[in-house]
Amino acid sequence: MIFVTVGSRGYQFDRLFKKLDDLYEDGTLIEEMFAQVGTSEYKPRHYEYKDFITPEEFVERIEAASIVVSHGASGSIMKALNAGKKVIAVTRLEKYKEHINDHQIQNNEAFSSNGYVLMADLELTNLGECFKKIYDNTDGLRPWENKDPLAIVKMIDKFIEENWRM
Repeated sequence: MIFVTVGSRGYQFDRLFKKLDDLYEDGTLIEEMFAQVGTSEYKPRHYEYKDFITPEEFVERIEAASIVVSHGASGSIMKALNAGKKVIAVTRLEKYKEHINDHQIQNNEAFSSNGYVLMADLELTNLGECFKKIYDNTDGLRPWENKDPLAIVKMIDKFIEENWRM
């Protein structure tokens, strides 16, 4: 099962849910999917969804999933990695009114550059390829084994320091 989570903030992520429906229509995706769609207006046609779920259901959905698709919130990504799941990170962008700024780019790039997640490109054009890499076992992902609660903060800080100098 695939679990998709986009958080509970008041920003839509319609283009992600449309793209996922497209991937069902072209045959890339065939397995069961559940999506937590938040305040998105687009209503999926090919998979089950709810606007919001409880924290308990969130944990249950992650545990049941083989793949987690997560927006660039480090908490959601970390919960999936700590549960040993394959993660595809998708980035909410300000220009599409999906967030107040583009900070998720740095979060997703930090996880991706360290080999913990597959990051879909910013326009989601390679999202299907991300799924195919996981299905073909060519994703090259490393398991998250760091139990330091500050590890994620340190990793993102280091990435930003090395790659986003002003």
